[in-house]
Amino acid sequence: QVQLVESGGGLVQAGGSLRLSCAASGRTFSNYNMGWFRQAPGKEREFVTAITWSGGSTYYADSLKGRFTISRNNAKNTVYLQMNSLKSEDTAVYYCAAAGVGARRLEKAAEYNYWGQGTQVTVSS
Repeated sequence: QVQLVESGGGLVQAGGSLRLSCAASGRTFSNYNMGWFRQAPGKEREFVTAITWSGGSTYYADSLKGRFTISRNNAKNTVYLQMNSLKSEDTAVYYCAAAGVGARRLEKAAEYNYWGQGTQVTVSS
């Protein structure tokens, strides 16, 4: 089992920034590819970004490239999501998730075995 706990969400004005963190515990963090997804009210959960177990490769939803950055610190068992130039449409619950190192389609929620409880991000316009 892997336990994931997100933090760093909150209320921010449009154009502002937030940094989300996801702390992992339970199993060797570096054995997992990590991803961030989000779900806005009335919408399906959507892929935001992912990073491979070593941090060597990152993937982003096309619409978010250039504003969001994923990173990880395996020594701290933590993955981060830096969000800049936030827009009202970024308002959602943000979830981190862990997938095994063999997972390939990291943009697919079904690839992930473990999920955090989510953290709310609200961007006011």
